[in-house]
Amino acid sequence: MFGFGTSQAVKRQGPRGSFDLPLLLGLVGLASMGVVMVASSSIAVADSQHIGAFYYLKKHLFYLALGLTLAGFAMRVELKLLEKYSMPLLLAAGLMLLAVFVPHFGMRINGARRWLNLVVISFQPVEAVKLILVVYVASFLVRYRDSVENTFWGLLRPIIVAGVIVLLLLAQPDFGSATLVIAVTIGMVWLGGARPIFLFLMGLPLMPLLAIAATSESYRMKRLTSFMDPWKDPFNDGFQLTQSLMAIGRGEWTGVGLGSSVLKLSYLPEAHTDFILAVIGEELGLAGVIAVIALFALVVARGFTLGLRGIEVNQRFAGYVAFGISMMIGLQAMVSIGVNLGALPTKGLTLPLISSGGSSVLLTCAMAGVLLRATYEINRARDARQMATRMPALAVPDANAAPAMRDRQAEAA
Repeated sequence: MFGFGTSQAVKRQGPRGSFDLPLLLGLVGLASMGVVMVASSSIAVADSQHIGAFYYLKKHLFYLALGLTLAGFAMRVELKLLEKYSMPLLLAAGLMLLAVFVPHFGMRINGARRWLNLVVISFQPVEAVKLILVVYVASFLVRYRDSVENTFWGLLRPIIVAGVIVLLLLAQPDFGSATLVIAVTIGMVWLGGARPIFLFLMGLPLMPLLAIAATSESYRMKRLTSFMDPWKDPFNDGFQLTQSLMAIGRGEWTGVGLGSSVLKLSYLPEAHTDFILAVIGEELGLAGVIAVIALFALVVARGFTLGLRGIEVNQRFAGYVAFGISMMIGLQAMVSIGVNLGALPTKGLTLPLISSGGSSVLLTCAMAGVLLRATYEINRARDARQMATRMPALAVPDANAAPAMRDRQAEAA
């Protein structure tokens, strides 16, 4: 009407992506609660070590700032680049896990080799490996969709990759992360269309291996036995769990008040990392614990909802990435909460975005950024489909237009 061509109209009114607002609010809520609770739970620990009352809070804020920068970068990177370089990233993940065994480069802390010495900071490679594994499995499910859905052998490659990563993690040792890697890989393959019977048959040999790994070390056996009855030895093997349960019990419904925890005063080990939920339960009560669970439930639910939407609009890689990251965050949170409540044996896994920790905070923020990017691309594809439905004339040329144009050109000639 005004002389603009069809291509100009499509360009002006093209599909626009959008980040999922409820997901973003859930992630921000978890990070905000993390800042408050790290400040509350770490003051006594830092003061007893004579390193300044707010040392761990400053450290947490530093890594959170780096993590937010990394998340912002991830939110601007097209997922097709991650899909394209999934194999090189997987090789880099393997090299990082091997590097922890290199003398002077890998660091041994509390008998475990899980950290790399980067001079300025220490880095835990498994946190990066979690994200890389999700990207690789998502890429594999897209490339070999028919094989995964219809054959037993189509499942072998991602399971073998996960198995190699698990062996390297058990050698460190890191049984908690190894279990998480297996669970997320199997979950992603199942959501990718694999038949449950194939997964069951493939999982049969893993069960005895995990049982052997869980019982092969004396400290793991002590964790299992103390988990069953922590009050049997409350001053030795059951000390962590009994202190955690007492902290949560003191909080009752509404807590003793922010900053008023008693158990964090050198009684509860790892109060600002592994057992930060116990401090939340003591200071904020059952209401605070429910709020944490609700925030994680919101993040995981939105991730799965957007993942299903991605499959519907043929953005399979983005959908599988959303599934994988949601499971990784959700399962780790579930294990950490279960440990604090005495429902699971101690695993040494932090509460994502809430616990203090350098590598964990940094890479969880990166995962959050990739997850938000996946929601952006899924919403963009959905918008494009809706536009095609509303304006078919712009999206699909009229079948009679081409012959009519040829007739007019013939008459003019």
